[in-house]
Amino acid sequence: MPSYKSLYLKSALSFVFLSISLISNNLFAASLPDFTELAEENGPSVVNISTTQKRGVSPFKGMELPKDSPFSDFFKHFLGEEFGKDPHGRGMPPEKSESLGSGFIISDDGYIVTNHHVVKGADEIIVRLHDKRSLIAKLIGSDKMTDVALLKIEAKNLSPVKIGNANKLKVGEWVLAIGSPYGFDHSVTAGIVSAKGRSLPRDVYVPFIQTDVAINPGNSGGPLFNLDGEVVGVNSQIYTNTGGFMGLSFAIPIDVAMDVVAQIKKSGHVTRGWLGVYIQEITRELAESFGLDRPKGALVSQVIKDSPAEKYGILPGDVILKFNGSWVTDSNHLPALVGRVEVGKKVKVEVLRDKKRKVIYVVIAALSADDVAVKTPSVVPTEQFDRIGLRVKETKDKQGVQVVAVKPDSAAAVTGLRKNDVILILNHKKLSSLAVYKKTVKNLPTGESIAVLIMRDGGRLFHVLKLKN
Repeated sequence: MPSYKSLYLKSALSFVFLSISLISNNLFAASLPDFTELAEENGPSVVNISTTQKRGVSPFKGMELPKDSPFSDFFKHFLGEEFGKDPHGRGMPPEKSESLGSGFIISDDGYIVTNHHVVKGADEIIVRLHDKRSLIAKLIGSDKMTDVALLKIEAKNLSPVKIGNANKLKVGEWVLAIGSPYGFDHSVTAGIVSAKGRSLPRDVYVPFIQTDVAINPGNSGGPLFNLDGEVVGVNSQIYTNTGGFMGLSFAIPIDVAMDVVAQIKKSGHVTRGWLGVYIQEITRELAESFGLDRPKGALVSQVIKDSPAEKYGILPGDVILKFNGSWVTDSNHLPALVGRVEVGKKVKVEVLRDKKRKVIYVVIAALSADDVAVKTPSVVPTEQFDRIGLRVKETKDKQGVQVVAVKPDSAAAVTGLRKNDVILILNHKKLSSLAVYKKTVKNLPTGESIAVLIMRDGGRLFHVLKLKN
């Protein structure tokens, strides 16, 4: 039978452990941010957006059925005595569709930022404020490439947001979203910044902020706040297999959005800079062949004729390391940098050429509606009896040599060269003739990564060749 002393000791120890547990839980809770004040202060700045889009009159208007048709009475009952008219002969109203999204007020005079896809094709845009006022909004302008739109309402007593700096965001930092998922106004969700500068397919002009904040349909166009209550992003997309949130949300950096807003206010549309090059990602092997310590920058595989790049001396094989003062971390980073440069501005471009750094100054031109500032070729990575395993012939324009045949299991075949490929540059040497090609092949080093620029199906792409002997 236990003594009173041992029971007392056990009770005391239990109390100590319970106290430690409670203290630990309280300390953990105290370390988490309190979003209540942030949500309360910024809720009035966030709006619900609904749109109405006319889809035209009934597609059955003017249709006639035989009098004895078994469907005649059915269509008359539901579509009117005459298709496209009601039973009283009056024209039937156009069908309408509605969509839901979010937005946020950026100024006292009623300017509102949202997504382009929220208001695309809308005939009427209705903004519902925090105080339940519903107002018709005017579309000032919209930019498909960044998915940013600017609206204007006429109202008083508005609460604009504070604009922050997305460049100061850090991975792991807490952020908060307010919006109208599935129409539930002013829903608040929180999470952290998962990554910065994300490139998504078909969105070359936006270095997205990736978060794990719960974003769902209806959140589009709403603000992403930091803990200082400043807007740092515009919630735009999610990655999903189900249509709902899966932990991957993407926001447009607020500096990108506000740049679009400024241009729309000034001219009603957005203009972008154009460099005029095709680029590709630099692999570890390509980095080695160009003398880089690691993969970085954007590799120029083709220069577009009559472009600023051609005019000011950028060449295929150049690795663009720095553009307008910003380091080019990878090829996906460059289009956004170029697109945001003011047309007519002279920018400094630092390239690596023949394993030496070179500075080129380029005056940026305007991007046409059918072009992109910097293109990444959609060419599939290439396949490839001389020393490297090729038989080639001179091209008619003496711009490179054309592959006639590829020896199986050769260095060229391993690299991925194919019949009819045109080799333009080999080991940084421009191939202006068959003689130049043969001399270059003869002097190729063994055991090193050798860059090869080929043209295939109109696209240009660098590959890496390595000779064993």
